[in-house]
Amino acid sequence: MVVLSKIYTRTGDAGTTALGDGSRVPKTDARVEAYGTVDEANATIGMARLHASGEMDDRLAMIQNDMFDLGADLCRPNMAADAQAEYPPLRMTAAQVDRLEAEIDAMNTALEPLRSFVLPGGSALAAHLHLCRTVSRRAERRCVELAGGEDVNADAVKYLNRLSDWFFVASRIANDDGRADVLWVPGANRT
Repeated sequence: MVVLSKIYTRTGDAGTTALGDGSRVPKTDARVEAYGTVDEANATIGMARLHASGEMDDRLAMIQNDMFDLGADLCRPNMAADAQAEYPPLRMTAAQVDRLEAEIDAMNTALEPLRSFVLPGGSALAAHLHLCRTVSRRAERRCVELAGGEDVNADAVKYLNRLSDWFFVASRIANDDGRADVLWVPGANRT
């Protein structure tokens, strides 16, 4: 269990932060940028939940919890050292990716195929889910960038890739199962 009795520590005043293995890196480190963007995406999910209810809210709550798992995974470098860790490090799993895929498939059955690109908007929930989608895509780019030079759990990257797809399909569900989607009209304003 996590116990936080003191919120500020002053240990980051010089511009460094501790990773999950206790090592210190600059706050501008690619790993910090990756899990920081995951945290930012999680905050956008919290905003979306203000407009969600029922099953959609339940699924978003599960995703928020997954996002903390993902942040814990990303903040711990050197997966090869996991076996020697004092406690088993929390890593994203294929099962979490599979759950997102199953939910996407289930939501997609209610939707007609798209005939145009969808503009972010429609209902308040759909607009917030589009914001979740774009911030999740940025988090994925940060993770892919990190993986270019450091050890990153492949399931973490896969999760983020599926997550942005999940948000897209969920935004269509939030727009009356796609009937209220705002569609792009190419060149509509060129006159």
